[in-house]
Amino acid sequence: MIENLKMKKIKKTSIHPAAALLSLALLLLSVSCKTQYDLMLESNDVPAKYKMAFDLFDAGKYSKSASMFESLKIAVKGTLQEDTVEYYTAYSHYCFGDMTAAEQAFDSFISTFPRSPFADKARFMYLDCLYQGTYRYELDQNPTYKALAAINEYLIDYPENDYTAQCRAMIEDLEERLDRKDYESAKLYYTIEDYKAAHYALKLVLKEDANNLYREDIMYYTALSAYKYALNSIPAKQRERYVTFTDDYFSFVSEYPESDYRKELDGLAAKAQNFLSKH
Repeated sequence: MIENLKMKKIKKTSIHPAAALLSLALLLLSVSCKTQYDLMLESNDVPAKYKMAFDLFDAGKYSKSASMFESLKIAVKGTLQEDTVEYYTAYSHYCFGDMTAAEQAFDSFISTFPRSPFADKARFMYLDCLYQGTYRYELDQNPTYKALAAINEYLIDYPENDYTAQCRAMIEDLEERLDRKDYESAKLYYTIEDYKAAHYALKLVLKEDANNLYREDIMYYTALSAYKYALNSIPAKQRERYVTFTDDYFSFVSEYPESDYRKELDGLAAKAQNFLSKH
């Protein structure tokens, strides 16, 4: 009786030969499904991995080259290849379009390898990552301020080198973006017909930055806001407000006598003078 129970237990727990063969086949299939890239990524063959990393980079497979270079970092630490691997890890992220990863990698490279032959290019690439990470003028401009500060610092350290022209072009674009944001934010009051607030906000933009790239437009909308504010005021307030418009008008035409806005403002000035002459 006991022997029979033992035999039943053995039969119940034993693996059927067909099932064993199926498991083995699945195991072999999973191994065979691994690509050469997958196998190399797990390999300890440093020279072969190093070569494949550059082959992938040259072939434009930047996501894979980044992973391959990343897998080499521990193996090449302390060797002559260390800065090369670190640099191309960052550069692969950059070429793939992952600016956040590239920015962090280049920043780390700059502090770790300040004397590397790649150091100057890495510092510029870091700036370019910051620049690429900025937003349109309507959105948050904190990344723009960060990029401007870093680029200006770079130009102090390297006033003339291969990247100077590109850095100056970045600065010009970023400053234009900030100027436009200030202008459009102030102009918004004019758009919603709050002419008093528009007049104040537009004046404030030029008070804080007289060289705003949109100066002509700002002065035009300042005068226009003053005119419409006067036009919609109660009679007792209109005279002093038309005088304010007249001052803004003369400021505009003295600075931009050939402006495309001149004809429109001349017409409004004539109406204001007609009112003032009667009152």
